[in-house]
Amino acid sequence: MAQFSNGSTVDPRTGYSPVNSTFYSKRDPIPLPANDALDVTTFISSRAHRGKIAYIDATTGQRLTFSDVWNAVESLATCLSIDMGIRKGNVVLLLSPNSIYFPIVCLAVMSLGAIITTTNPLNTPREINKQIKDSNPVIAFTIPELLPKLVDSNLPIILIKSQTTNLTQKGNFNFKIVGNLENLIQKKPVQSRLKERVTQDDTATLLYSSGTTGASKGVVSSHRNLIAMVQTIVGRFKLDEGEQTFICTVPMFHIYGLAAFAAGLLASGSTIVVLSKFEMDEMLLSIHKYKATYLPLVPPILVALVNNAEVIKKKYDLSSLKKVLSGGAPLSKEVTEGFLEKYPSVAILQGYGLTESTGIGASTDSLEESRRYGTAGMLSPSMSAKIVDPESGKALPVNKTGELWLRGPTIMKGYFSNEEATASTLDSEGWLRTGDLCYIDEDGFIFVVDRLKELIKYKGYQVPPAELEALLLNHPQISDAAVIPFPDKDVGQFPMAYVVRKSGSTMSESAVMDFIAKQVAPYKRIRRVAFVASIPKNPSGKILRKDLIKLATSKL
Repeated sequence: MAQFSNGSTVDPRTGYSPVNSTFYSKRDPIPLPANDALDVTTFISSRAHRGKIAYIDATTGQRLTFSDVWNAVESLATCLSIDMGIRKGNVVLLLSPNSIYFPIVCLAVMSLGAIITTTNPLNTPREINKQIKDSNPVIAFTIPELLPKLVDSNLPIILIKSQTTNLTQKGNFNFKIVGNLENLIQKKPVQSRLKERVTQDDTATLLYSSGTTGASKGVVSSHRNLIAMVQTIVGRFKLDEGEQTFICTVPMFHIYGLAAFAAGLLASGSTIVVLSKFEMDEMLLSIHKYKATYLPLVPPILVALVNNAEVIKKKYDLSSLKKVLSGGAPLSKEVTEGFLEKYPSVAILQGYGLTESTGIGASTDSLEESRRYGTAGMLSPSMSAKIVDPESGKALPVNKTGELWLRGPTIMKGYFSNEEATASTLDSEGWLRTGDLCYIDEDGFIFVVDRLKELIKYKGYQVPPAELEALLLNHPQISDAAVIPFPDKDVGQFPMAYVVRKSGSTMSESAVMDFIAKQVAPYKRIRRVAFVASIPKNPSGKILRKDLIKLATSKL
């Protein structure tokens, strides 16, 4: 058995153990609570800190103190339990843009042992209905403006903000409005209500991800997964050392936003300034006005900060900013150094995670680590990894490329009501196949080389090609189609379609794009079309996307 100078079978430099071909995190493990009867809401609310203001609405300036938040959570939980009959295991749908009330809904629902499922407000009624049919929620929270998207759901609805117009009967549709959040959180909590026993193994969230195969699937995350995520976030930012102010630029319905802003950062006493939708000027004004110290973002925003640095610095005081946290895709050397040149007092940190790993996986936790250009970071605390040859299934050593497998306390329980998809993604020992081709270098840094999965990443949103292909094939003038990611410096990738027209059809590129645009959320729209005589496929009929990607990018 190989032993290193420290007496362990794990190489302290790489984190690799040749004994079982596993990479171990070089970071200190996270402390996890031993008490099994614990929900994530109770865990977060019982953590001691010195914070006063929890949330600030960037648009209105409205503030919620920590006691406001926990009183509102308790009041809402009481109403849901006693008045609405919400029980452990029930699913609750949340369809809303970012707001200071978004976390209150999530935390109240999870405290009852009920399950929160979120959906993107940009999704079409068709896409939302598909999720409703799959997850079977008993009630929905939404804002008046988004009511039309729930027309066919027949669900009882709680409105997150007061109605300014009578939207309950919009277009001759009657909605079952059963309450208004602003009123419900004013009610006094009932101390004597019966609380069901919630354990760390119980399901807390059901977020939809396109997984490795394309069709959207519900990711089942437990209270234990979320508690481990909270501990990782608080430990990573050393947030116990003093209060910080974060700008929430990322959507809370997404794992990155939900994990950090509706849960993790609350545990540390940090203040979160919430933008209801992303606007560059509002983000910069909020940093200036609230003296923000941390700015989470995706790479396109970082690029915009570099390109417009002179104008920005004249208009806004960003001197309070200490760190930007980038997620979604690794940053190039040019972007990293360009940013540091323009904003020398701000450090860049990066993160890598999946919905299936509760947003946790790898990170760079210092400027020095981020200067390992192109890296996704080192393994997060308590996380281990394997690099597996996709052909042979053999685990590989340092500096060899294969599929990244992850195992740790944040890995999901599985996909909702989908044993087949779960079995192809999670093995019997709890290893998650990420679908990313990676290697881990001699210092334990992970580099993502390519995606085994075929997802298109548009501004951090996942677009499954299979969904767009199925819609294209419904068109009477299209006989075959394939959708691929087309590289773009502003958005990362966008969907491009290769289309085979039926004989006699004179269908134009714009007609193809319009046909799809009417049926999907804006980020899923096809933005480039090429007509071909046939779609290349392998003997079993699988589309050879790599060939089409080569064809598309060879002309760049």
